[in-house]
Amino acid sequence: MPKMKTHRGAAKRFRVTGTGKIKRSKAYKGHLLTSKPSKRARGLRKSTLVTEAQYDNVKKLLPYMF
Repeated sequence: MPKMKTHRGAAKRFRVTGTGKIKRSKAYKGHLLTSKPSKRARGLRKSTLVTEAQYDNVKKLLPYMF
């Protein structure tokens, strides 16, 4: 059976923590930041974890990271 391919777009966007959770960066930080409140822009800098609902979907895209 051939090797499974890693989804390269997903590989650039997600990292796996030591405990096996998936880390991601937040959206809406690309541009148009002047119209967003400073408090919101600061909050967007921080990374967060993938939700339980999306965990299995992301895991399928990254077969060799677990």
